[in-house]
Amino acid sequence: MNTQSSFKRCLRLLSILALTLPASAAFPQELPLLIAAARVFDGYAIRNDAAVLITDGKIARIDSREAFKEVDVDTHDLGDATLLPGFIELHAHLTYQHVPADTVLRHGITTVRDVGGPLHQPYGGDGNLRLLTSGPILTAPAGYPIPSLGETDIALPVANEQQAREAVRKLVAGGAAVIKVALEPGGEAGAPWSGGHAHSHAHQHGHDVAPAPASWPLLPVNVVKAIVDEAHLLGRKVSAHLAEPKGAQLALDAGIDEWAHTPCEALPDAQLQRAVAQQVRIVSTIDTLSKCPGVIGNIQRLAALNADFLYGAEIAHPDIPWGIDGQELLYLQHLAGMAPLEVIRTATSKAGQHLNIPLLGTLLPGAPADLIAVKGDPTQKLKLLEYPDLVMSGGKLVINHFVAR
Repeated sequence: MNTQSSFKRCLRLLSILALTLPASAAFPQELPLLIAAARVFDGYAIRNDAAVLITDGKIARIDSREAFKEVDVDTHDLGDATLLPGFIELHAHLTYQHVPADTVLRHGITTVRDVGGPLHQPYGGDGNLRLLTSGPILTAPAGYPIPSLGETDIALPVANEQQAREAVRKLVAGGAAVIKVALEPGGEAGAPWSGGHAHSHAHQHGHDVAPAPASWPLLPVNVVKAIVDEAHLLGRKVSAHLAEPKGAQLALDAGIDEWAHTPCEALPDAQLQRAVAQQVRIVSTIDTLSKCPGVIGNIQRLAALNADFLYGAEIAHPDIPWGIDGQELLYLQHLAGMAPLEVIRTATSKAGQHLNIPLLGTLLPGAPADLIAVKGDPTQKLKLLEYPDLVMSGGKLVINHFVAR
């Protein structure tokens, strides 16, 4: 074969290869993306007439529009809109309840922490929902949620301190981002797990549902302390499902880091004061527990004590939207007395810090380019956030309802 024919064959092969490669591989030198808006919330504060530069799936820079005039970028101006970090949902059961992750992502949640479900390593965040998990809930033998849901994927019973520590090590090795423990004797009026919520979940999974006993067994405090100690040794926080004074007392005595719900039953002032003194974080789930007679009083008294709230709506509960829950945001505003920016911060930068992923939930340099945008100003109408007009995950566009400008 002569040199000329060999050269032509090489050209043909290169042409075929270029046609079969994805565009990103064939043309790797794409321009950085610049998104500008009338308002940009960076996770901490609003910047007016600002823009965010995205490179390689991360936030490269946030600045005024004017600062990017001389930069060669692909610019998208959203106009009278607000650009924000994607929201972080800290209480969900997506995998266990087979909620479509892409639906949740399209409705503004870019990171989910499943607290009760199959164990897996963290994944996603690159055009997909970022999903963290606790794995199954640690509980007493025959304790909640076993009577309602069985043990498969949702519960892991432990009978003593040694089993508790071994279970924590197993969960962390399998990818658990947090350890969840059930401190639930059952029977609270209005609690979803005391009525149709638990029953409907169990039937979906083919479990026979036993009627709730007078009291489900609880872990003793020494076993809960062993769970907390082992989790802390391995760099994990412990979240407790609790809803009434008995479970709350166990959590306080064992040094639990986080309550997975605002309690359903009214708690004594002394327990709420101690929780705040021990810097317990409280995942709100007020919308989920709105039928509980004690939840409103608990949230108001905790707020008066300057308790530390985190946003969580319990996606997979039948009454909760598969995305940002505008009603949960409004409850935090009106019951917990938070300003709108503080509410949004609770579901973004504050949640990222709680997950020990400090830049997650921000639009600061180095953060994952997980962001959403809505037309208008959500600080004037939080409900706007339930219907984002733009969603990106890891710099990849998921939805865009904005007209090119």
